[in-house]
Amino acid sequence: MRFDVITLFPEMIESAMNHSVIKRAMENDLLEIHATQLRDYAYDKHKIVDDTPFGGGAGMLMKPEPFFRAVDDIVQKTNLPNRRVILMAPSGTTFNQEKCIELAQYDQLIFLCGHYEGVDARVQEYLADEVLSIGDYVLTGGELPAMVIMDSVARNIAGVLGSADSAPQDSFYAGLLEYPQYTRPRTYEGHDVPDVLLSGNHAEIEKWRRKQSLLITREKRPDLFEKVELTKQDKKLLGE
Repeated sequence: MRFDVITLFPEMIESAMNHSVIKRAMENDLLEIHATQLRDYAYDKHKIVDDTPFGGGAGMLMKPEPFFRAVDDIVQKTNLPNRRVILMAPSGTTFNQEKCIELAQYDQLIFLCGHYEGVDARVQEYLADEVLSIGDYVLTGGELPAMVIMDSVARNIAGVLGSADSAPQDSFYAGLLEYPQYTRPRTYEGHDVPDVLLSGNHAEIEKWRRKQSLLITREKRPDLFEKVELTKQDKKLLGE
């Protein structure tokens, strides 16, 4: 998969390329990340990408032309038909695991990162395929949200995590929070690892993990729990 990020601060994106899972995925040719400087697509010699909003108002608004020109250039150079252009903005749909899995099916994601008081509405209406947010709060720009989504999507690309079982066990993947996990030592400051995890009985271990996921989700995220289609076994576990 290829990630393209159109931004005023490409160095922020480049810094994310040199660490952990993302770095290994790039070294293994599973992932490409390209940061594009928006100012390179401004018309004037001063590379101005913002202006005052029509109708008045506080602050500056990002101009539409540089975004359109940057996306057009990237599309022509990469020629990947299975792509998605995403504008990062607080008004967008809240990103979640379901959307993450959907985005992982594309060959290319192009992120548009705004700043100042926002972006000319024509970018959203005629250029972006969708608008995404990572939560009900406002950040300085779209770079951090774009990096969050890239990290999350990368985990769902085949081969990135090494083990094919890793991503499906993450919280939210199947609509539930993850079950508790333990490692050595078996006892620490009087706190023991649950006996079932030491039993070697894989069927019982899986049943315990499912039960814990159900209980934790019901307690901490009842909004998620309401959407889970409970099996007969799930209802039995919850009734114990």
